[in-house]
Amino acid sequence: MHADLALQLLGDVLWNALLISAPLLAVTLVVGLAISILQVATQVQEAALTFIPKIIAAVMVLVLAGPWMLKRLVAFATGLISNIPSYF
Repeated sequence: MHADLALQLLGDVLWNALLISAPLLAVTLVVGLAISILQVATQVQEAALTFIPKIIAAVMVLVLAGPWMLKRLVAFATGLISNIPSYF
């Protein structure tokens, strides 16, 4: 019974980690791909050209999706902590 609970908790942790990180990872991936295509087309190979737009996009995603990410994380942690007595 405890093994099933541990696997369920692990699955919930991984699923929430994926959902919380997905917006940030997806946007930086798309921005990085667009900048790479631009670099190939223009043959400009500048390291800062890929780094700075990704940082700007990441900050914008954190500003826009940050409250949702935080709510999701707090709700998960609250549920996890409040259910500790039922795990034993």
